[in-house]
Amino acid sequence: MKKRLFALLLVCLLFAVFTGCGGGSAAKLTFTNPIADTGNDPWVTLHEGKYYYCYASGGVQVAAFDNLPAIGQAAGSLVWKPPAGTAYSKELWAPELHYLDGAWYIYVAADDGDNANHRMYVLKGASQDPTQPFELVGKIAPPEDFWAIDGTVLEYKERLYFVWSGWEDTENLWQDLYIAPMSDPCTISGSRVRISTPEYPWERVGNPMVNEGPAALTRGGVLHIVYSASGSWTDDYCLGLLTLTGDDPLDPKAWEKAPKPILSKSETVFGPGHCSFTTSPDGKETFIVYHANTESGTGWGGRKVFAQKVEWDKEKKPVLGEPAGPDVKMEIGANGK
Repeated sequence: MKKRLFALLLVCLLFAVFTGCGGGSAAKLTFTNPIADTGNDPWVTLHEGKYYYCYASGGVQVAAFDNLPAIGQAAGSLVWKPPAGTAYSKELWAPELHYLDGAWYIYVAADDGDNANHRMYVLKGASQDPTQPFELVGKIAPPEDFWAIDGTVLEYKERLYFVWSGWEDTENLWQDLYIAPMSDPCTISGSRVRISTPEYPWERVGNPMVNEGPAALTRGGVLHIVYSASGSWTDDYCLGLLTLTGDDPLDPKAWEKAPKPILSKSETVFGPGHCSFTTSPDGKETFIVYHANTESGTGWGGRKVFAQKVEWDKEKKPVLGEPAGPDVKMEIGANGK
């Protein structure tokens, strides 16, 4: 009898340790970078306990997986492939998956084979499962319909805004960040406003000079935009920070730019940029997902997917430190799947 009781207690103890029950902490997964050996512009979102990874490969792909470190093993589903011979048939860049107003949307840059014709397009999911097919809604653009890539949506005080990287006019001299109001997830409802241009030396490496890849991040009611700066083909590609210090996101003076990058190259990791943000399954920890190179000078061809935890300062601004290389062990809460 005593042996049975001891065995039962041992089983319960082990169950508590591995599941986080019995008042203990939740189980953790340990991982190191890179979490995927290849990848451009990684967009990861967590929805109802499932992580979704959206990327471009032969069209737009969406992969579903149970935990963030598993992104390298996740097989994608082709949710949309553009037909040939259209204005959006080629050069699909940086697709982003968003759940808005009870439906799934994907925002992707595309052109007809000529980069000067890059514009943003919006797709809508046909179901509540984002790994199932999406349908093209159409181009999404302000009245000033110039070159546009890397479009994202941010929500602020129950309003939607579209933020993207674009040219001032028809010439490829540099890339700025623009914002415009939205009346719904498929429609820009006003003129664009420039909120950032390459001005600091760390934003001006490479030609043309670049601000791109905006991603919204909120902490305690403080709204940030983390963006990529300098040429994406260089080792000096990095992440900058804009913080909304006023009440109106459409007011350029309401955005404060950090004078230094919040993530840049290290001795072992090069060109960290174009990020997205997600959380641990319980929502208590914030993680950044981005691409970077492990060898200097490899440019676009050597990108791998990295992830690391976001810390915060007293002003509720993100603190990232250095890119977490393969020698850094990290943890994220597991969801039990």
